[in-house]
Amino acid sequence: MKCRPAALIYSPLPSVGLRISSHSTAIASSLFLFTTRSSPRSPSSRQTVQPLPSPSMDCSSSKETPPSKPAPWWTGETVAVVTGANRGIGHALAARLAEQGLSVVLTARDEARGEAAAAELRARGFPSVRFRRLDVADPASVAAFASWIRDHVGGLDILVNNAAVSFNEIETNSVEHAETVLRTNFYGAKMLIEALLPLFRREAGTSRILNLSSQLGLLNKVRDPSLRSMLLDEEGKLREEEIEAMASRFLAQVKDGTWADHGWPAVWTDYAVSKLALNAYSRLLAARLRGAVAVNCFCPGFTRTDMTRGWGKRTAEEAGRVAAGIALMPPTELPTGKFFKWCTPQLYSKL
Repeated sequence: MKCRPAALIYSPLPSVGLRISSHSTAIASSLFLFTTRSSPRSPSSRQTVQPLPSPSMDCSSSKETPPSKPAPWWTGETVAVVTGANRGIGHALAARLAEQGLSVVLTARDEARGEAAAAELRARGFPSVRFRRLDVADPASVAAFASWIRDHVGGLDILVNNAAVSFNEIETNSVEHAETVLRTNFYGAKMLIEALLPLFRREAGTSRILNLSSQLGLLNKVRDPSLRSMLLDEEGKLREEEIEAMASRFLAQVKDGTWADHGWPAVWTDYAVSKLALNAYSRLLAARLRGAVAVNCFCPGFTRTDMTRGWGKRTAEEAGRVAAGIALMPPTELPTGKFFKWCTPQLYSKL
């Protein structure tokens, strides 16, 4: 089965006759670009495409002919910003983008770790990787970063909001750090997007935002019917203020100890609410920026990172490869307002 993006809000899928959209081929083609491990090159250089390294990483049927390698739409001057990229999925994604010849800005809160991560990629032969400190939860840091992008980089083409935190173990569900989680995962991502939007070059089909999200923030995890109805937004009236009010209401209930009685997602609740808000905001932003900047979400699934304490079904490198494939989809095939869950069709009745 090929990859298939699902709309951030959509009607129940039919039980038979599942159709694979044209986006599936585009993602598979983009992923096919990352099957080689070559030294960095100029955009005009050529390389020999090798078979995919593992069947588990192939998003197309083994019986199908591998898609032909598309001509890259990017150049060495295409700028991609990846937040929280000193380790894990962010680092793997930054490496993939650099490997394809893009100019990558790697960010992290910890300056020493961020510098070391960027230096490691440069040592691997990717001189276009730069580090800049960024704490997405700090307004001053976000403002300083946006100014640096404007004055020293000149703009950007791709933003990957990967920076996120969670303080729970796999089997726990504490909300002790809920304010920090929402301030980073939702408010921080939103604040950074708004600060950088004026700096996107907005060339046709090339400007794009990819928000790293989670299936824990899907609508089918919400047990409050009124909240689910508001976020489903069948009439298209949902506003950003309502999403922020939802996040504030959750934090207020955490403070007064009543959050467990209000139908919030039951697993990693604070993290899930932060992604619930991010998914809803992404959908609104996609509609607002349609035709100028594409906005999508990507759920890497249960991946072995520090956040999962090393547990998971796949590696950060595997997740980074798939995320890079989505981030670099051809402009003619790039969707907007979609939620990508790895490379399987969505089975949820509602996102």
